[in-house]
Amino acid sequence: MSTRKTLRSLAEARRGVLVPGAFNALSARVIEDLGFEAIYVTGAGVTNMWFGLPDQGFMGLHEIADHTARIRDAVNLPLIVDADTGFGNALNVRHTVRVLERAGADCIQFEDQVAPKRCGHFSGKEVISTEEAVNKIKAAVDARTDPDLLVMARTDAAATLGFEAAIERAQKFSEAGADILFVEAVTTADEIRALPQRLAKPQLMNMVIGGKTPIFGAEELGGLGYGIVLYANAALQGALAGMQKALTVLRDTRRMDEDPSLVAPFAERQRLVRKPELDALDAHYAS
Repeated sequence: MSTRKTLRSLAEARRGVLVPGAFNALSARVIEDLGFEAIYVTGAGVTNMWFGLPDQGFMGLHEIADHTARIRDAVNLPLIVDADTGFGNALNVRHTVRVLERAGADCIQFEDQVAPKRCGHFSGKEVISTEEAVNKIKAAVDARTDPDLLVMARTDAAATLGFEAAIERAQKFSEAGADILFVEAVTTADEIRALPQRLAKPQLMNMVIGGKTPIFGAEELGGLGYGIVLYANAALQGALAGMQKALTVLRDTRRMDEDPSLVAPFAERQRLVRKPELDALDAHYAS
């Protein structure tokens, strides 16, 4: 089964499959190595790690396409790719789908914010008109050359127009052909419980550590009927904590030993970047 068909099956099973976010190829390798079933290529994570900037529309199409291609080359899991607002109007969305489909995306996510977008859990968001947002989803659906490529439609309308308006938009995105729906930044447990009862298509629920949405366990969300439970930047936040801890010890003690409580051992680092496999290939081609 192709990674695109696998991802569709995961979403449609509605069992709350956990999907962590990757911000580069090595983080994607760690996710795959730990046995997760799919990966989210996070726009916020790429922006934070690549530019050292907040998630406020600084990432462009070619940055996310480059990361997608590198991650696709590094892992075999299905990839959900964050394409922000599609980087423009409906024609830009069409171009974005073509580029990211070639780069190896299995699902492309589009949101309905006014550009430049903001993180879904920041204040000050605005959304475009429903008509424009629907037309962008239609353009995305029409642009794919592989019918197995999935389109995910995200709405940020709950923060500005209210929960009912967000549901109405999501339903219109579904009618426009979106395969997966994503109502971002709901703020109450009742809203989380209501969404699978109100919308027929498979849905993603975003668990942002420190964000506006109450944290639910993946098992509970699966029981409610969510297809995907996203932790877009858990790996990034863990990496930051690990770097700060290790570098604080280095700064304060003026040395760093191979302490597995502080750093991954040298051999583990080489295993994750597949040095033993490349050594074997090197020997094969040298013989």
